[in-house]
Order: sequence, then C-alpha cells, then structure tokens
Amino acid sequence: MSRILVVAKKSRDNEGLCSSLKKINFDCLLTPDDENIRDKLSQNPPDLVIIESGNPARLNELSRQIKQVKNPPVIALLEADMLGSTGEVFNYIDDFVMRPYRLSELEIRIKKLLRRESTDASEQIKRGDLVIDLAKCEVSVAGRPILLTFKEYQLLKFLAGNQGRVFSRDALLNKVWGYEYYGGDRTVDVHIKRLRSKIEDANHAFIETVRNIGYRLKAD
Repeated sequence: MSRILVVAKKSRDNEGLCSSLKKINFDCLLTPDDENIRDKLSQNPPDLVIIESGNPARLNELSRQIKQVKNPPVIALLEADMLGSTGEVFNYIDDFVMRPYRLSELEIRIKKLLRRESTDASEQIKRGDLVIDLAKCEVSVAGRPILLTFKEYQLLKFLAGNQGRVFSRDALLNKVWGYEYYGGDRTVDVHIKRLRSKIEDANHAFIETVRNIGYRLKAD
C-alpha cells in the first residue's frame, strides 16, 4: 500500500481528502505545515506528498525541503489565483491540481506519478541520498543536482553499482578508463578527490578510502 503524506491545514475538506484516499487503498496521513516536515519524512517516508498552501513562497519552501530530504513525487493543490504568481511555485513540484478538483482526477495524477517512480526506480541507482539516474545520466544528492564530468560520472556509477566492494586503483583504471589507458593510477586519486568535493558535505560521505588497497562506496 502506497503511503501518502498530505501537508495542509487541518480542515474538514483535507480530512475528507485523507479519508477518501484511504478508501481507494492509500495509506494517508494529514499533517499541518507548521510541523517539522523533515522529522515526518524521516520517521515514516512517504511514497508521495500532497501540499496545500495559499502562499506561493511557503509552497515553494515546503516542496524544496521535501525534495531535499527524501525526494518523493510532490503534487500541489492550487487556488486559481496562484497561477498568476511567479514561476517559483513550480520549482520543486511534479504536478498540480486546481481547486475545486475531482477526487478521480487527483487519483489519476497520484497513480501516474507512483507508476513513473516505480519505472524510474529500475533505471536508478540509489545509495542513501545519492541518486544516479541511468536513463538521463544525472546525479543528485538529497534532491540537489550534481554536475559531473563524463569520467567522474562513470567512476561514481561503477562504485555505486558495486557498493561495499573495494577496488584497487589499477582495477578502477581498467574498469572505468579501459585497458588501453596509459596514464598512472594518480588519475584515479584526482577523480576521487573531485567526486568527493562535489557529492560529499558535512552530512554525506559516500566514498571510503581503504588504506593500501583502494576505494569503495560505503555500504548503507
């Protein structure tokens, strides 16, 4: 059963929305947007989030926080006058419906996004907050896009695809650069250093140096 988190003020309409979603076999939780959304996402990660906010800036901030923590699909419930606001409303949401809406329309949009997420998962490598989209050759950390060179991307993809396994510098040269490459193993060190500078920070450490052997992507 897919989990849906509805981030909205507690009202009869929103409580009714949650009840209706439960009747069509979704596990739904309603939480007001003044609570710590990061804790909610971490405690019971949802498969999809629905946000209601009449404030475009608040909606944008909420969706940004959600994408940074778990990166689930986000649907916004919008009032008609919000379409004339700045484009920032649409920076982080995946879809939207206009009030008043039909439950059948919202159900279709939910199922479409969940289906896309399921399909995309087979074309992604996910290692904690690190996501490698194999179809698009894109990398993100906690929802933040990471720009990599082609070799940096290949190196990261290889390590992530063999998570926990240690590879020597020579092995990485052979697997990523190919046997025809005549450069020294210092090339690997340089690329690892660049990768770390791009994908790691105070909250994220993915690549581990195994002394006198080589490198590996840490196990979750």
